[in-house]
Amino acid sequence: MESAAEAVNEPKNDNNVFTVTTRSMEFSIPSDTLPSGWNTIRYKNNSNEVHLILFDKYPEGKGVEDAHNEVIPAFQEGMDMINEGKMEEAQQAFGKLPEWFQEVEFTGGVGLLSPNTEAQSTIRLEPGTYIIECYVKMADGTFHSLQMTEQLEVTETESGMEPPEADYVIDIDASSGIQFDESVSAGEKTFQVNYGEQKVHEHYLQHDVNIVWVDEGADMAKLEKWVNWSDPDGLQTPAPEGFRFLGGVQEMKAGGKGFFTVDLKPGKYALISEVPGAQSKGMLKTFEVK
Repeated sequence: MESAAEAVNEPKNDNNVFTVTTRSMEFSIPSDTLPSGWNTIRYKNNSNEVHLILFDKYPEGKGVEDAHNEVIPAFQEGMDMINEGKMEEAQQAFGKLPEWFQEVEFTGGVGLLSPNTEAQSTIRLEPGTYIIECYVKMADGTFHSLQMTEQLEVTETESGMEPPEADYVIDIDASSGIQFDESVSAGEKTFQVNYGEQKVHEHYLQHDVNIVWVDEGADMAKLEKWVNWSDPDGLQTPAPEGFRFLGGVQEMKAGGKGFFTVDLKPGKYALISEVPGAQSKGMLKTFEVK
């Protein structure tokens, strides 16, 4: 697993980088504002658990207090019912989500990231109020978002930043899944993720792209099962053995694009979306770095 541990992104250019750090079960952010336009998000997960960062653009007048009062409790109650095998009650709990939640826009972020690992993603943000959250689950099934939420204001002032130049391009589409057939070489590489047709899947979320180091002999079925939060054991500590999560780009609307940069060592990797039945939807793809 030593080579996987080395597969950590350590960007050399600090200009226009918004660095988020987690030491336990929190987001430490350098500011509660960001310029609009392209922004590079560096995430340092210095904790002992897998985390992620999703940027949620909230409708006008809504913010982190509304998330804690109306959104997170409905998801937690639904998850608790799933864990008890009460699927009908779970659907009723999810039905308690407020109507305004349908107006929340998922605008990207940093994909799943293993402990003591860094990742970098570049996304485009429009002015408005955002909540950043991690919805991975503790060992008892409690969502990290009960603690890991922060509110950010994206200003009218433009960052003036241009998106990075991509070494490789990943296309993802609700109908055809992940399209990626390039030969990948070792080194620090930037991937561009293009979102085609997007949809809300059975677990109330859209699809995203995560990059994962795969140990030789690791059970891909366990990875596929674990990335689905609506599974009783999905996205729950501990993560399955044999994998190291290296980031990616969280979900965004059709027509959007985002970037992630990672230092690749020779070995096997997977691109996977956090959706139920990723393999059958074409949203699990493996490749070799030589």
